[in-house]
Amino acid sequence: MNVLQALFFPPEQPGGVSSMVPYIADRFRKLGWNMELFYLPKRIRGKGREDVAFDTFDWREFAGHSVTDKYIQTFRDYLWWARMRLNRTYDLIHAHHPIAALALRRLYPDTPLVMTVHSSFERELILNGRIPEGGPEHRFLTSIYGELERHADRLLTVSHSFAEYLGSHVKHPEAIRVIPNGYDEKRFRPVPHENAVPQLVTVCRLVPAKGLDVLLEACSILKRRGRSFVLHVIGDGPIREELGEAAKRNGIYDDTIFYGYMLHPEELIPFFDIFVLPSRAEAFGSVFAEAALCMLALVGTRVGGIAEQIEDGVNGLLVEPDNPEALADALEKLIADPALRIRLARAARNKAKQEYSLSRVIRQLKEVYAEFGVGKEEAPEEESALQTDGDDDRAATGSRANGRDDGTSGLSADGKDDPAFMTAAIRDKSGPNGKPAEV
Repeated sequence: MNVLQALFFPPEQPGGVSSMVPYIADRFRKLGWNMELFYLPKRIRGKGREDVAFDTFDWREFAGHSVTDKYIQTFRDYLWWARMRLNRTYDLIHAHHPIAALALRRLYPDTPLVMTVHSSFERELILNGRIPEGGPEHRFLTSIYGELERHADRLLTVSHSFAEYLGSHVKHPEAIRVIPNGYDEKRFRPVPHENAVPQLVTVCRLVPAKGLDVLLEACSILKRRGRSFVLHVIGDGPIREELGEAAKRNGIYDDTIFYGYMLHPEELIPFFDIFVLPSRAEAFGSVFAEAALCMLALVGTRVGGIAEQIEDGVNGLLVEPDNPEALADALEKLIADPALRIRLARAARNKAKQEYSLSRVIRQLKEVYAEFGVGKEEAPEEESALQTDGDDDRAATGSRANGRDDGTSGLSADGKDDPAFMTAAIRDKSGPNGKPAEV
């Protein structure tokens, strides 16, 4: 059984997809599958020269706009790199980005193609102020969904809310199957700790779509109400400096730590108390499931996949997006009531273990792959192996799942080792015993 898992971003790219798929591949390998990862290295830019034509629309109607032109060139680059690197046959290709799916369909027209649409690039660009809603670049990107429907043998996505959105851009929305993301609970697990001051944490790319401006304003409200807290911001992005200035302006700079990019945030997350991310849109919101497995209390917005993960008042708290007062109220509830915080955190972990386990994802993917005759005949011991989330998963895949791209390969069956970014110094500073002004 030869399966190609086709990413767009290298495995070390921050985000749920690139960090999750290598763990899925590794688990399948333990079951005896031959599974490879393929992606476009960051250094491959401007190499492709092939003509591009789609079957369902003429992309040239949208040419001359930066997002469209860059997307088409990246498609050419992916195709060029795939022709250079892929020289074997596969029983099935599972793509995790539209460019990967459409490029590899050209190379492997007769190979079953499964496509998981993990997020909406166009919605992110609109929320981040990079393209206008309804403009040519928006229309170009939504037209890609129809092209995917034409060429993929099976369309998957990660939440029911995103399936509804995706369905509005295809002819047969009923054919879309939902398989939520899954995570290894041995990688994300709670650590006993006590914090004298409640520790809030958010983990994301620092872009406007994540609503961190709202979070900083909410924390300013908390401070004016006399509530003590420390806010930890893990991640990097184009508005990093802007957020630092906003923290100063809101009078909470000394209460906030900006870490920048972190290779293994799961090593630090269990030492916090409350996870909060007031996103303006999320197809799934992987980091909520990860934080839940670490038994943090969750605060999120009533958007997309977040609202499917959190039942307000049962396993977390939900607020409307762009409402700093409501967000401050929710955070204050958890800061003021440790018992409520623990109850919601425990419920969140229980739900995450049941609904967002890596084993569940593997089972559902095996069902999809079997539709195409892949993996139908398996050894009896495979099912028992699937139930075991081995402690060696972290050692086997942790570093390569988030490993840095050294530019030497875009095809990996085994990955590359990379030392963990977390250091004892950062742990000491950001755990329960204090905090620096900045890391």
